[in-house]
Amino acid sequence: MKSTHLLRQSMVSVLVFGTIVIGAAAPAAAAEVKKLAILVPEEPTDYGWNQQAFDAAKAIAAKYNLQFMPASGLGYGDVRPTLRELANDGASLMIAHASGYNTAAAEIGAETKVPVAIVDKPAASKPGMVADYTVSGYEGAYLAGRLAAKMTKTGTVGIVVSAEPIPFNSQSAAFAQGVRAEKPDTKILYAVIGPAAYSDAAGGRRVTETVIGAGADVIFGQGDGSSFGMLQATETTKSAKGDTVWFIDIIGDKSKIDKGTLLSSVVWNLVPVYSAMVEDLKADRFGTHPYKISLADDSLQLLQTKHIPDAVWAQIMDIRKDLIDGKIKIEPIYDAQKVRALMTSVDAKK
Repeated sequence: MKSTHLLRQSMVSVLVFGTIVIGAAAPAAAAEVKKLAILVPEEPTDYGWNQQAFDAAKAIAAKYNLQFMPASGLGYGDVRPTLRELANDGASLMIAHASGYNTAAAEIGAETKVPVAIVDKPAASKPGMVADYTVSGYEGAYLAGRLAAKMTKTGTVGIVVSAEPIPFNSQSAAFAQGVRAEKPDTKILYAVIGPAAYSDAAGGRRVTETVIGAGADVIFGQGDGSSFGMLQATETTKSAKGDTVWFIDIIGDKSKIDKGTLLSSVVWNLVPVYSAMVEDLKADRFGTHPYKISLADDSLQLLQTKHIPDAVWAQIMDIRKDLIDGKIKIEPIYDAQKVRALMTSVDAKK
């Protein structure tokens, strides 16, 4: 198991026989939340999915004076051993921050009687035990689409994704809806790196270069480690007209490593989400409702950079207000096939 951040605070003798665990932690009672664990597939250095969740969980642990139990770099395979280890080290809540972990987390949570938070599986919610937080930044992605349509010079924009989980699907669809609302005749290219190519930076660069070669001069990229390859492609490749190719990121802020092509990012703030989970555990409400992020409470924001003209940004902020006020309504689309139907697919194998 690769986990440079997993903290082990106690040694508990555990014997596993089938689904029976001897020495497993007792369920956390209301108002007895003491230890917060989070599991992420990659290291928390991606300015995105892994880092935003890791940093938010760390902040919540500090806020509530909880022992922080992070496990990172776990990959996308079987995390049952890690979940059992965290449970037996006394975790009060285990946040399984990857769609590939939702089945295992719910299973081990039930086995060890430790509450778990999962993503992309709302039907698995169970009061007191399993809470789903399939959060999506689709409102921010709609704004990103409006921004992309305003900034393109070729009349073609691209979406590159490392996979097609529910949050990415809804953001891809909303981005396309934003583009079409701004300039209906804009061509939208769509490419998927692979079924679970979250950490494939080389693939991200290759596929993004293919989309740029097909005419896109604004790229909406969704990935974890693969997003670094997407960003690199925009840094080293010019548009069909010889101009800068802009990159719009998601979840985090890569401004610190921007070399002149990071136009914006749909930034998620998971602190309110994780804070609500802890409060719900204390009040016996955990698992009774989903969690979300939104423009209205600033848990979802579109990143402003120096590359966005002031007049364009002012227009985007007016659109943001209309979204919050309900003057513009977006129906989220989660199904991958429906998302693909909104745009032109690009062969990612080229």
